[in-house]
Amino acid sequence: MAEYLAYTDGACSGNPGPGGWGVLMQAKEGDVVLKERELSGGEANTTNNRMELLAAISALETLGRATAITIVTDSQYVKNGVTSWIHGWKRNGWKTSAKKPVKNVELWQRLDAAQAGHDVTWKWVKGHAGHPENERADELARAGMAPFKPQRAAK
Repeated sequence: MAEYLAYTDGACSGNPGPGGWGVLMQAKEGDVVLKERELSGGEANTTNNRMELLAAISALETLGRATAITIVTDSQYVKNGVTSWIHGWKRNGWKTSAKKPVKNVELWQRLDAAQAGHDVTWKWVKGHAGHPENERADELARAGMAPFKPQRAAK
């Protein structure tokens, strides 16, 4: 039986600034990749955390039917937020424990809704540490950001 994985990453040039997100989706049996799909996108003025969230959201929203999937992220913000903090935020009416509004609340709500129909396992990996699929997700995130970065004038 195939195992489904999504390697997600976000990137930002300046924070805030132009940003991008990338996803490498794989269906695997053991070490054999049966199917692969790449997704990316970006925004002109955003933050790294927003791009990390959009990568995970995009991976989940792409799934056509209920799926058991492992989302692999190098973002502690996304992993801790979705596996731990979000429960308190929802209980507190989307406020932090300090009674302040949750940052990026619309993306957290979208992620919460996107994962609802799936059996999601969240896994963290160290970024920029030579993990091939995470490195590919980073390349896709930088490609998603490219159209929004100001072009340097040719000399």
